[in-house]
Amino acid sequence: MKKMIGMSLLAATTLAFASTADDIAKLEKEIAKLKKKVGKVNAQAANDNIKWGVDFRTAIDSINYDMADGSTRSKNDLMSMRLWLNMAYAPDSHNVFKGQLSMNKAFGADFSQRNPNFTFGGFDWTANEALTDNTLKVRQAYWLYLGDSAFGLDMPWTFSIGRRPSTNGFLANLRDDDPAQSPLGHVINVEFDGLSSKLDLSNITGVPGMSIKLCMGQGSTNAAPIFSSTQYSNDIDAPTDIQLAGFIFEPYNDGQIITKATWYRAYELVDLINPLNPALGFNSVGDMEGAAFSVLIDGITEDGYFSDAKVFASFAWSKTLPSVGQTMLGSPDSETGTSWWVGTQLPVTENGKFGIEYNHGSQYWRPFTYAEDTMIGSKLAARGDAWELYYTHQLTDALSAQVRYTKIDYDYTGSNGFFGSTTGAAVKISDLKAAAAAGDAQAAGMLPYVVESSDDFRFYIRYRF
Repeated sequence: MKKMIGMSLLAATTLAFASTADDIAKLEKEIAKLKKKVGKVNAQAANDNIKWGVDFRTAIDSINYDMADGSTRSKNDLMSMRLWLNMAYAPDSHNVFKGQLSMNKAFGADFSQRNPNFTFGGFDWTANEALTDNTLKVRQAYWLYLGDSAFGLDMPWTFSIGRRPSTNGFLANLRDDDPAQSPLGHVINVEFDGLSSKLDLSNITGVPGMSIKLCMGQGSTNAAPIFSSTQYSNDIDAPTDIQLAGFIFEPYNDGQIITKATWYRAYELVDLINPLNPALGFNSVGDMEGAAFSVLIDGITEDGYFSDAKVFASFAWSKTLPSVGQTMLGSPDSETGTSWWVGTQLPVTENGKFGIEYNHGSQYWRPFTYAEDTMIGSKLAARGDAWELYYTHQLTDALSAQVRYTKIDYDYTGSNGFFGSTTGAAVKISDLKAAAAAGDAQAAGMLPYVVESSDDFRFYIRYRF
């Protein structure tokens, strides 16, 4: 009897363990299924949400202008705040959306109301770089497609269209402590709407980093505004659309030695009809060509201190093509301008870097650098000499600080003007002063409005994460 009971208990125990083992196996399968579903849900949720980043900078600038008549104009405590809200969304490995919302204003000021008659009408090259008000504006918004093989070859390619990342380009990004954007900063630094397409030639040529990019865009429109009698049609009283086309070619880029070249042509460029009455608007004056070749060595040596040092050099060229009956930069003829730019950035401490830059521009030099991040105007547009020193220190992972000094000495007028002769005329300042001293009343009347030299001392704190 005891044997029978023992065998029965053994059988019951065995069945119980078998049942438990089966239950555990079933539970493990269910858990695996749930994990798979949760993973899919999480992945879907991640794909359905734009990734956000914050870049907030507060700065104080001390600026000074020495005028050609011997007077000075200055402000020692220009405080400003700049907010960038960065967006990114990639539903798959081939498609990317990127955007950036921006606010840029002076403490206690709304410059959009200070001079409401002075508007740029149909173009907005500096909408987010100039101090305006506390509204958010779209600085960037573009879609990017990443292809694997163009024309059936081992040639990756891209296509992008929208409000492009066309400021803080190659080399100009160093002092601004930002990644390099698309253009060469020596000749293009403005907000722009357009498209680009890039072919990566490195695999088929065997040359590291070789690529070519086509860029096209529109810098203004003469479309009539809404509620006009023929809204959005060509406005016969407005200048023709400003358009630009060109290419960026990288002959060699191995990450240490980076070379870039660019050429462009811009059509139907403008100038103010009357600088003393901006409400009269603009007129078209002609076309322009430009080019640049830039080289950056990112790491002078393989090891040691200079492995983190950067040096660069760049040469640029511009040429005016006035329309019939018009003048550009003060001349009825096609004029050529040149500029050269050199600099270095050196590690100072574990988290700090020091930079020094110098550039020189000739009489008829004219780049598109209106959105350069300098309160006294573009240093790279100077028809004369410009020096810049800066020190940037990374305080924490998210917080940095910079001290920067920019000094510009002008040889000719019009460095920060437009493309015609009312604001962009390139007149030798020493000749203007000599004429005024000889009794020329017109020259004497111009001197109080001509900047002979300027400087900007800036300190900022920047949160970026």
